[in-house]
Amino acid sequence: MSEKAVITLAIGSIYYLNLSWNLARSFRCWHDFHNVSFHIITDLDDVPWPKDLSWVHRRVVGEGALGIGFSCKLQLDRLAPAQQTLFLDADCLVCGSLEPVFEQMQGRSVGVVGGKIQKGEWFGDIGQLLQKLNLSSLPKFNGGLYYLEPGKVCDGVFARARALEPQYDALGLLRLRNRPNDELLMSIAMAEAGLTALVDDGSILGDPQACQVKLRIDVPRGQCQLTNPPAYNPLHQPWYPVGTISPRVVHFLAHHTDQHPYRTQEIQLALMQRDSWPRGLAQLAAEVRFGMPARLRTWVKNLLRPIYRKLCGVRSVKASPRLVS
Repeated sequence: MSEKAVITLAIGSIYYLNLSWNLARSFRCWHDFHNVSFHIITDLDDVPWPKDLSWVHRRVVGEGALGIGFSCKLQLDRLAPAQQTLFLDADCLVCGSLEPVFEQMQGRSVGVVGGKIQKGEWFGDIGQLLQKLNLSSLPKFNGGLYYLEPGKVCDGVFARARALEPQYDALGLLRLRNRPNDELLMSIAMAEAGLTALVDDGSILGDPQACQVKLRIDVPRGQCQLTNPPAYNPLHQPWYPVGTISPRVVHFLAHHTDQHPYRTQEIQLALMQRDSWPRGLAQLAAEVRFGMPARLRTWVKNLLRPIYRKLCGVRSVKASPRLVS
């Protein structure tokens, strides 16, 4: 077992495998893979592998071996390849060294980034859930990041989360994309084991749903900025602290992987690492190919949207490429 590793899952669809390649390229900007290994766990074994990612450890599992949807993340204890293992969702990008994350998490059998919740809504009524389970609070976090130190406590937490999954609906919890959400199951299991979330100061994990003001990111330069504006701003998210953060990991939830700036960073990273372009030229090409056209489309849409809706009404939402089962 190696000392440190980053792992991600690419299960069920080439869509997720493409995302995992982008994550690997962002990781490579900041790490010597001899010190921190990088692993992609996938059930797609017949897809040609990019030559620039020959350093990635590829582990192929059988179709359905890890479950479906978010259930796969409940198997991480069985997949952890290192004494310190950091799991990142495939739709993340790394904007700096992850060594400080390993340092901050060290000693935690299971680590997450967030806070705690005692009431309110989080895929269900938390007050009622705590009463049912005889708990005082739950760790609340983004399941795009889990930290594991294999051992009895880690195995116990994941085993408990797996055992809770069949009770998901009976516990009054709401499904995500028609599947049980791993975050709630892991949260309950961690709370029962006395584990809490690592309180993040904005330096570890961020996402553009919590911070909806214009995201600025340049992975190769290590530049990243997300902002949750004050309450008077319509983009304010009341459940997230007000302010600007610069996280090392950005989690591009939902539709954000199909838009700028994620797609622009995807192109830039591929040109630099797959095609050996210099950073400046790759950045310019990515901006011309996707960044500038995307911003122009958004500007035109925002300008014409009121007229379109008045004449044609509201368009139906396009189906997501993310798996729904």
